[in-house]
Amino acid sequence: MKPWESALGVRAWPGAGKLPYFLQDTFDVRELTLMDLQMLLAIGKRADKPGLANVRGQMDKLRQLAGMPVVYVTGTLASYERKRLIEQKVPFLVPGNQLYLPDLGIDLREYFRKPPPAPDTALSPATQAMLITVLLRQPWRAQWQPAEVVSDLGYTAMTQSRAVKELTAAGIATLRTEGRARWLHTERTAAATWERAKPLLRSPIKRRFWTRPVPKWKPPHVKLAGLSALARYSMLSEPQWPIYAVSAAQWKAATQAGIELLPEPLPGAFEWELWHYNPALMPGSESVDPLSLMLSLQDNADERVQLALDELKERFPW
Repeated sequence: MKPWESALGVRAWPGAGKLPYFLQDTFDVRELTLMDLQMLLAIGKRADKPGLANVRGQMDKLRQLAGMPVVYVTGTLASYERKRLIEQKVPFLVPGNQLYLPDLGIDLREYFRKPPPAPDTALSPATQAMLITVLLRQPWRAQWQPAEVVSDLGYTAMTQSRAVKELTAAGIATLRTEGRARWLHTERTAAATWERAKPLLRSPIKRRFWTRPVPKWKPPHVKLAGLSALARYSMLSEPQWPIYAVSAAQWKAATQAGIELLPEPLPGAFEWELWHYNPALMPGSESVDPLSLMLSLQDNADERVQLALDELKERFPW
């Protein structure tokens, strides 16, 4: 518990463990009594703050589930962010700086603190793809040769060297050398390795496009992605238009072949996600792998999507 929490008498909230996965993953939810009013503090626990468009929906959902006021707590707020939250009447707290509780008529603003630059700790796309490939293997092997994974994914020796440095620097794995062979090793289970690495992982989506139907570009040539893939892994309904993921090489080939881009979704159109790495980490599946899919949709504020992502966790390979 941080000093400001102790000073305010912040305490654990018994209902935190029953919240939907997307709320548990994003916030540390605690309880506070202020001026005889019981409320919850939704303390952001991820390095990358949720977009303001998502915060309102997340706070509304938490308030609905808990039946009490909810205050959004974050380390810093830029002036435009503060203005947006006040316009939406979202209660917020920046410890030591700002407090806005419209229900109590409290609006305390001391000064604005410039957000510190985000640490450049995210794993590179190639390293992320390598780690996810290892995590997808069954049975789980806590020790693996990076050269073998690099060969399977078609990366270079330079990429392998960079991935080893990133994984060891992040404390995800340790390096062991036997002669010319290099091994990466972790003491954790696959599930624990995933949880350790998740704050350093990013959505694999680089860009999105819309095109008219492309008959030859269907599974198994391309992978179902987004809500189309999530519908295969859960009870979620299929989206109106199919969504597919492509690698940079696939998209380059498509553009060279003159694929027609659309300015907006039209009836019968396809949606394409251009990924930072090859979406075919599970060659025998029509869909992208469940781990990358989780990362691509984890910031979606739709409650139905988040419930489907909870179902998706059951498809994880551990």
